[in-house]
Amino acid sequence: MGLLERLRKEWFILGIVLVIAVARLEPAVGVKGGPLKPEITITYIAVSAIFFNSGLSLKTEELTSALMHVKLHLFVQIFTLVFFPTAIWLFLQLLSITPINEWLLKGLQTVGCMPPPVSSAVILTKAVGGNEGIVITPLLLLLFIVRRYIKDWLERKKPPFGAISSCVLLMIIYTTFCDTFANPNIDLDKFSLIIIVFIIFSIQMSFMSLTFLFSTRNNSGFTPADTVAIVFCSTHKSLTLGIPMLKIVFAGYEHLSLISVPLLIYHPAQILLGSLLVPTIKSWMVSRQKALKLTRQPKAPVKV
Repeated sequence: MGLLERLRKEWFILGIVLVIAVARLEPAVGVKGGPLKPEITITYIAVSAIFFNSGLSLKTEELTSALMHVKLHLFVQIFTLVFFPTAIWLFLQLLSITPINEWLLKGLQTVGCMPPPVSSAVILTKAVGGNEGIVITPLLLLLFIVRRYIKDWLERKKPPFGAISSCVLLMIIYTTFCDTFANPNIDLDKFSLIIIVFIIFSIQMSFMSLTFLFSTRNNSGFTPADTVAIVFCSTHKSLTLGIPMLKIVFAGYEHLSLISVPLLIYHPAQILLGSLLVPTIKSWMVSRQKALKLTRQPKAPVKV
């Protein structure tokens, strides 16, 4: 893959770095009351656009087939929204006695509470060939009504929903960090940042291993394709929905950007680890499916 093609593929991650750098150079542009008026354009328009766009991009016609995988759906939701945040909370009780920045630790807890993504986990699951029909965010169901009336137009034009959400998200990230850099009382030490990066990668690898081991037990009832969906969807967290949620919940909070940092790190980390594991998991799934197919074939009668 050439450099230009690689840059085009990873434009969003590069965009995150760029908007944070621009916010650092001239934070006055994106602060509250500044030229961009983020208290209106971001708080109301941009955040609403993110949720509306996400809901519009989901296909209601796939809802029925996805709901048929009840056990798989329940496992992903329980692991993501119950086990994940609980495990992180217990882990943070130990980290609270360390010198790691307390607001980064609070941000780590918010990561644990985030829903699964509607993009990266599906893409990686589909790349392997797993069961991607599981990823549905219940909070977006109300937006399906709009899609029902313009479904034909959407199928014909195929609007770039992902790119639109990503661009709006970059605006939110930019204004969030403008507020941070404009506040002289906020300081982020490099030690805390490095430790948080290490913790995030460790959490992802541990949880991916845990979900793989659990879903491949003899009595689990999950197929190899189900396991692929579980490994990716249970451990991934949504940046697209997460940042707007943090913007709403912690509106006016001076440490909002520090709380957002772990989620901003988690996003590229999950894509990087997932992409690296795609060939290995695909190879495992194919070999496992072949083995299961052979065991189910009726044995040929023995000639006397």
